[in-house]
Amino acid sequence: MAMSELAPARGRGLLVRVLPPSLYAGRATALIERSALVYSRVWLVFLSGVAEPLFYLLAFQVGFGVLVGEVAGPGGAMLPYVEFVAPALLAASAMNGAVFDATFGVFFKIRYDKTYDAMLATPIGPVDIALGEIGWAVLRGLLYALSFFGVMAVMGLVSSPWAVLVVPVAVLVSFAFAAVGMACATFLRTPSQFDFVQLAVVPMFLFSTTFFPLSVYPDALRVVVQCLPLYHGVELTRGFATGVLDLTLLGHVAYLLLFAALGLWAASRRVARLLLR
Repeated sequence: MAMSELAPARGRGLLVRVLPPSLYAGRATALIERSALVYSRVWLVFLSGVAEPLFYLLAFQVGFGVLVGEVAGPGGAMLPYVEFVAPALLAASAMNGAVFDATFGVFFKIRYDKTYDAMLATPIGPVDIALGEIGWAVLRGLLYALSFFGVMAVMGLVSSPWAVLVVPVAVLVSFAFAAVGMACATFLRTPSQFDFVQLAVVPMFLFSTTFFPLSVYPDALRVVVQCLPLYHGVELTRGFATGVLDLTLLGHVAYLLLFAALGLWAASRRVARLLLR
């Protein structure tokens, strides 16, 4: 057996030894395979993730971006508005793709379809379910990020070799929001409560320096903006897209990793509590 095949098996075996068999059986990939099979029949849903960035970027390059001109980007360098907005929209696209699956999909599987109750009759535990659903949401966010990056490249918005790292950043953003989104979905009891999800996502999309630099906000509001998780994803993608790198990027990575870890812990705990009660 190749060393590349041994590494995942060792990691999975470690979790199996640490967690009780009733919680984790090392079968999270089965959830990802199931989701891939289901979505293979509704592939038009993914097509929207490819078309959306094209419409967004065209709107900012041909329409609104012509009126704004240049804005201050990372390091104070002046950027055409579309180059300033494009990396932020990529991060937001990864967030939206992950949140959609981790909240809407998980909610209906728990409350109405009872999908996970049937899974627990097989060698699958609640932690497998959490990891599998989050993994699929991350994969969806990755597909959105790749399509968005491809559109950016075709439109000539990729000016630095460091820009390829915006895709791994999008994966990290997807992981963080998928984990927290799944944890939040376990608290929802009716479809009408999804308004609370939108109440959190939409303002975050609008104010996380997606469309304006941080310097335009009042000092008190800047502190609030800097606490938003999407802000850290936007700053990472914008920094790599423009090739302006500094040590603050490590702080953004640490924030998103901590956010993801807390979300994964909460999601696993909540799923186990709901399904094993």
